[in-house]
Amino acid sequence: MKILISTDIEGVAGVFHTEQTRAGNGEYERARRLMTDEANAAIAGAFDGGASEVLVNDSHGSFRNLLPDLLDPRAQVVQGKPRYLSMVAGVEQGVDALCMIGYHSRAQGRGILAHTINSFAFARVSLNGQEMGEAGIYGALAGEYGVPVAMASGDDVFIEEQRALFPQTVFVQTKRAYGQYSGTSLSPAQSCQAIRSGVASALARQASLQPLVLTGPITVQIQTTTPAMADLFGQWPSLRRLQSDEIAFDAPSVEAAVRMINSLSAMSTMLR
Repeated sequence: MKILISTDIEGVAGVFHTEQTRAGNGEYERARRLMTDEANAAIAGAFDGGASEVLVNDSHGSFRNLLPDLLDPRAQVVQGKPRYLSMVAGVEQGVDALCMIGYHSRAQGRGILAHTINSFAFARVSLNGQEMGEAGIYGALAGEYGVPVAMASGDDVFIEEQRALFPQTVFVQTKRAYGQYSGTSLSPAQSCQAIRSGVASALARQASLQPLVLTGPITVQIQTTTPAMADLFGQWPSLRRLQSDEIAFDAPSVEAAVRMINSLSAMSTMLR
Protein backbone atom coordinates (compact mmCIF):
# COMPACT_ATOMS: atom_id res chain seq x y z
CA MET A 1 0.00 0.00 0.00
CA LYS A 2 1.42 3.36 -1.09
CA ILE A 3 0.33 6.47 0.84
CA LEU A 4 0.63 10.19 0.05
CA ILE A 5 0.74 12.62 2.97
CA SER A 6 0.06 16.27 2.10
CA THR A 7 1.28 18.63 4.82
CA ASP A 8 0.18 22.22 5.35
CA ILE A 9 1.06 24.39 8.35
CA GLU A 10 -1.97 26.46 9.41
CA GLY A 11 -3.75 23.50 10.99
CA VAL A 12 -0.71 22.30 12.96
CA ALA A 13 -1.06 22.34 16.75
CA GLY A 14 0.44 25.51 18.23
CA VAL A 15 0.19 27.58 15.03
CA PHE A 16 -2.09 30.64 15.33
CA HIS A 17 -0.55 33.64 13.60
CA THR A 18 0.57 34.61 10.11
CA GLU A 19 4.10 35.26 11.41
CA GLN A 20 4.42 31.54 12.12
CA THR A 21 3.65 30.69 8.48
CA ARG A 22 6.09 33.04 6.72
CA ALA A 23 9.81 32.47 6.39
CA GLY A 24 12.35 34.86 7.81
CA ASN A 25 11.68 34.84 11.54
CA GLY A 26 12.16 32.63 14.58
CA GLU A 27 8.44 31.91 15.00
CA TYR A 28 8.34 30.36 11.52
CA GLU A 29 11.41 28.24 12.25
CA ARG A 30 9.68 26.81 15.32
CA ALA A 31 6.43 26.25 13.38
CA ARG A 32 8.13 24.39 10.54
CA ARG A 33 9.64 22.06 13.13
CA LEU A 34 6.14 21.43 14.53
CA MET A 35 4.95 20.79 10.95
CA THR A 36 7.78 18.31 10.42
CA ASP A 37 6.92 16.53 13.67
CA GLU A 38 3.28 16.12 12.60
CA ALA A 39 4.43 14.83 9.21
CA ASN A 40 6.58 12.26 11.03
CA ALA A 41 3.60 11.23 13.16
CA ALA A 42 1.58 10.66 9.99
CA ILE A 43 4.42 8.67 8.41
CA ALA A 44 4.64 6.47 11.50
CA GLY A 45 0.87 5.99 11.46
CA ALA A 46 0.97 5.03 7.78
CA PHE A 47 3.51 2.30 8.42
CA ASP A 48 1.59 1.20 11.52
CA GLY A 49 -1.45 0.89 9.23
CA GLY A 50 0.28 -1.34 6.72
CA ALA A 51 1.88 1.06 4.24
CA SER A 52 4.83 -0.26 2.28
CA GLU A 53 5.77 3.13 0.81
CA VAL A 54 5.09 6.74 1.89
CA LEU A 55 5.45 10.02 0.02
CA VAL A 56 5.25 13.33 1.90
CA ASN A 57 4.20 16.43 -0.05
CA ASP A 58 5.33 19.77 1.40
CA SER A 59 2.18 21.79 0.66
CA HIS A 60 2.61 25.20 2.28
CA GLY A 61 3.67 28.47 0.68
CA SER A 62 6.95 27.98 -1.17
CA PHE A 63 6.65 24.20 -0.64
CA ARG A 64 10.05 24.32 1.10
CA ASN A 65 9.09 24.12 4.78
CA LEU A 66 9.64 20.55 5.95
CA LEU A 67 13.09 19.79 7.37
CA PRO A 68 14.24 16.83 5.25
CA ASP A 69 17.04 15.84 7.60
CA LEU A 70 14.50 15.43 10.42
CA LEU A 71 11.93 13.47 8.45
CA ASP A 72 11.43 9.75 9.05
CA PRO A 73 13.97 8.17 6.64
CA ARG A 74 11.42 5.58 5.52
CA ALA A 75 9.54 8.29 3.60
CA GLN A 76 10.34 10.29 0.47
CA VAL A 77 9.58 14.01 0.31
CA VAL A 78 8.14 16.13 -2.53
CA GLN A 79 9.25 19.77 -2.29
CA GLY A 80 9.58 22.91 -4.42
CA LYS A 81 7.43 24.67 -7.02
CA PRO A 82 5.99 25.07 -9.58
CA ARG A 83 4.43 21.65 -10.02
CA TYR A 84 1.25 20.80 -11.89
CA LEU A 85 -0.43 18.81 -9.11
CA SER A 86 0.65 21.24 -6.39
CA MET A 87 -0.55 20.09 -2.93
CA VAL A 88 -1.14 16.52 -4.10
CA ALA A 89 1.89 16.05 -6.34
CA GLY A 90 2.80 12.39 -6.01
CA VAL A 91 -0.80 11.22 -6.34
CA GLU A 92 0.00 10.21 -9.92
CA GLN A 93 2.56 7.65 -8.70
CA GLY A 94 0.15 4.80 -8.04
CA VAL A 95 -0.98 6.03 -4.61
CA ASP A 96 -3.72 4.16 -2.72
CA ALA A 97 -4.80 6.85 -0.24
CA LEU A 98 -4.21 10.49 0.68
CA CYS A 99 -3.79 11.92 4.19
CA MET A 100 -4.02 15.70 4.77
CA ILE A 101 -2.06 17.03 7.74
CA GLY A 102 -2.24 20.58 9.13
CA TYR A 103 -5.06 21.75 6.85
CA HIS A 104 -7.33 24.73 7.54
CA SER A 105 -10.72 26.33 6.95
CA ARG A 106 -11.60 27.87 3.59
CA ALA A 107 -11.50 31.59 2.80
CA GLN A 108 -14.14 33.58 4.72
CA GLY A 109 -14.39 30.70 7.18
CA ARG A 110 -14.10 31.23 10.93
CA GLY A 111 -11.20 28.87 11.36
CA ILE A 112 -7.65 29.69 12.39
CA LEU A 113 -5.69 31.31 9.53
CA ALA A 114 -8.56 30.52 7.13
CA HIS A 115 -7.89 31.06 3.41
CA THR A 116 -8.07 29.29 0.07
CA ILE A 117 -4.75 28.94 -1.79
CA ASN A 118 -3.97 32.67 -1.86
CA SER A 119 -5.43 35.02 0.77
CA PHE A 120 -4.24 38.06 -1.19
CA ALA A 121 -6.21 37.10 -4.30
CA PHE A 122 -9.13 34.77 -3.55
CA ALA A 123 -12.09 35.47 -1.27
CA ARG A 124 -14.13 32.43 -2.39
CA VAL A 125 -13.57 29.57 -4.82
CA SER A 126 -16.40 27.34 -6.10
CA LEU A 127 -16.23 24.26 -8.33
CA ASN A 128 -19.48 23.35 -10.11
CA GLY A 129 -21.39 25.64 -7.77
CA GLN A 130 -19.92 24.26 -4.51
CA GLU A 131 -17.71 26.51 -2.43
CA MET A 132 -14.52 24.68 -1.52
CA GLY A 133 -11.33 25.17 0.41
CA GLU A 134 -8.00 23.55 -0.29
CA ALA A 135 -9.06 20.18 1.11
CA GLY A 136 -12.07 19.99 -1.21
CA ILE A 137 -10.21 21.21 -4.28
CA TYR A 138 -7.24 18.91 -3.84
CA GLY A 139 -9.34 16.04 -2.58
CA ALA A 140 -11.27 16.26 -5.85
CA LEU A 141 -8.00 16.38 -7.78
CA ALA A 142 -6.86 13.22 -5.99
CA GLY A 143 -10.26 11.74 -6.83
CA GLU A 144 -9.52 12.11 -10.54
CA TYR A 145 -6.66 9.69 -9.95
CA GLY A 146 -8.96 7.34 -8.03
CA VAL A 147 -7.38 8.23 -4.69
CA PRO A 148 -9.60 8.75 -1.60
CA VAL A 149 -8.89 11.07 1.34
CA ALA A 150 -8.38 8.61 4.20
CA MET A 151 -7.51 11.04 7.00
CA ALA A 152 -7.26 14.79 7.63
CA SER A 153 -6.21 16.97 10.57
CA GLY A 154 -6.89 20.58 11.48
CA ASP A 155 -9.13 22.74 13.64
CA ASP A 156 -12.80 22.16 14.40
CA VAL A 157 -14.07 24.61 11.76
CA PHE A 158 -12.02 22.90 9.07
CA ILE A 159 -13.42 19.52 10.08
CA GLU A 160 -17.04 20.67 10.05
CA GLU A 161 -16.57 22.17 6.57
CA GLN A 162 -15.25 18.88 5.18
CA ARG A 163 -17.57 16.25 6.70
CA ALA A 164 -20.16 16.37 3.91
CA LEU A 165 -17.49 16.14 1.20
CA PHE A 166 -15.56 13.33 2.90
CA PRO A 167 -18.03 11.29 4.99
CA GLN A 168 -15.69 8.29 5.29
CA THR A 169 -12.59 10.26 6.25
CA VAL A 170 -11.06 10.01 9.73
CA PHE A 171 -10.64 13.53 11.12
CA VAL A 172 -8.22 14.50 13.89
CA GLN A 173 -8.92 17.82 15.63
CA THR A 174 -5.70 19.57 16.61
CA LYS A 175 -7.25 22.89 17.66
CA ARG A 176 -10.54 24.61 18.50
CA ALA A 177 -10.87 27.97 16.77
CA TYR A 178 -12.03 31.14 18.51
CA GLY A 179 -11.25 33.25 15.44
CA GLN A 180 -8.65 33.89 12.76
CA TYR A 181 -5.75 34.17 15.20
CA SER A 182 -6.90 32.49 18.40
CA GLY A 183 -8.08 29.19 19.82
CA THR A 184 -7.24 26.26 22.04
CA SER A 185 -4.63 23.76 20.85
CA LEU A 186 -3.54 20.30 21.79
CA SER A 187 0.06 20.12 22.88
CA PRO A 188 2.38 19.16 20.02
CA ALA A 189 2.96 15.77 21.64
CA GLN A 190 -0.78 15.10 22.00
CA SER A 191 -1.40 16.21 18.42
CA CYS A 192 1.29 13.92 17.05
CA GLN A 193 -0.05 10.98 19.03
CA ALA A 194 -3.59 11.61 17.75
CA ILE A 195 -2.40 11.97 14.15
CA ARG A 196 -0.40 8.74 14.28
CA SER A 197 -3.39 6.86 15.65
CA GLY A 198 -5.78 8.52 13.20
CA VAL A 199 -3.73 7.63 10.14
CA ALA A 200 -3.29 4.02 11.25
CA SER A 201 -7.00 3.54 11.93
CA ALA A 202 -7.95 5.21 8.62
CA LEU A 203 -5.69 2.93 6.60
CA ALA A 204 -7.11 -0.15 8.29
CA ARG A 205 -10.26 0.42 6.21
CA GLN A 206 -8.62 1.98 3.16
CA ALA A 207 -10.04 -0.64 0.78
CA SER A 208 -13.61 0.54 1.45
CA LEU A 209 -12.96 4.27 0.95
CA GLN A 210 -14.46 6.07 -2.04
CA PRO A 211 -12.71 8.99 -3.79
CA LEU A 212 -14.37 12.38 -4.26
CA VAL A 213 -15.17 12.62 -7.97
CA LEU A 214 -16.46 15.76 -9.71
CA THR A 215 -17.86 15.23 -13.20
CA GLY A 216 -16.35 17.49 -15.83
CA PRO A 217 -16.50 19.95 -17.36
CA ILE A 218 -15.73 21.98 -14.25
CA THR A 219 -17.08 25.50 -13.89
CA VAL A 220 -14.91 27.55 -11.56
CA GLN A 221 -16.17 30.75 -9.97
CA ILE A 222 -13.77 32.94 -8.01
CA GLN A 223 -14.69 35.92 -5.89
CA THR A 224 -11.58 38.05 -5.76
CA THR A 225 -10.45 40.09 -2.79
CA THR A 226 -10.79 43.35 -4.74
CA PRO A 227 -12.26 44.52 -8.06
CA ALA A 228 -8.69 45.38 -9.09
CA MET A 229 -7.81 41.70 -8.81
CA ALA A 230 -10.74 40.81 -11.06
CA ASP A 231 -9.52 43.48 -13.50
CA LEU A 232 -6.17 41.72 -13.61
CA PHE A 233 -7.59 38.22 -14.02
CA GLY A 234 -9.96 39.49 -16.71
CA GLN A 235 -6.95 40.02 -18.96
CA TRP A 236 -7.05 36.25 -19.54
CA PRO A 237 -9.27 35.88 -22.65
CA SER A 238 -11.02 32.69 -21.56
CA LEU A 239 -12.23 34.17 -18.25
CA ARG A 240 -15.70 35.69 -17.84
CA ARG A 241 -16.37 38.71 -15.64
CA LEU A 242 -19.50 38.03 -13.58
CA GLN A 243 -19.39 40.89 -11.07
CA SER A 244 -16.99 43.66 -10.15
CA ASP A 245 -15.13 41.17 -7.95
CA GLU A 246 -16.09 37.82 -9.49
CA ILE A 247 -14.76 35.87 -12.47
CA ALA A 248 -15.47 32.43 -13.91
CA PHE A 249 -13.98 29.95 -16.33
CA ASP A 250 -14.61 26.41 -17.54
CA ALA A 251 -12.11 23.56 -17.41
CA PRO A 252 -12.28 20.00 -18.74
CA SER A 253 -11.11 18.49 -15.45
CA VAL A 254 -10.26 19.35 -11.85
CA GLU A 255 -6.59 19.09 -12.75
CA ALA A 256 -6.99 21.71 -15.48
CA ALA A 257 -9.00 23.88 -13.07
CA VAL A 258 -6.28 23.65 -10.41
CA ARG A 259 -3.58 24.57 -12.89
CA MET A 260 -5.57 27.65 -13.93
CA ILE A 261 -6.31 28.68 -10.32
CA ASN A 262 -2.62 28.42 -9.46
CA SER A 263 -1.68 30.40 -12.56
CA LEU A 264 -4.04 33.17 -11.42
CA SER A 265 -2.52 33.00 -7.96
CA ALA A 266 0.94 33.54 -9.43
CA MET A 267 -0.42 36.31 -11.66
CA SER A 268 -1.80 38.17 -8.60
CA THR A 269 1.70 39.06 -7.43
CA MET A 270 1.64 41.84 -10.06
CA LEU A 271 -0.65 43.83 -7.72
CA ARG A 272 1.45 43.43 -4.57
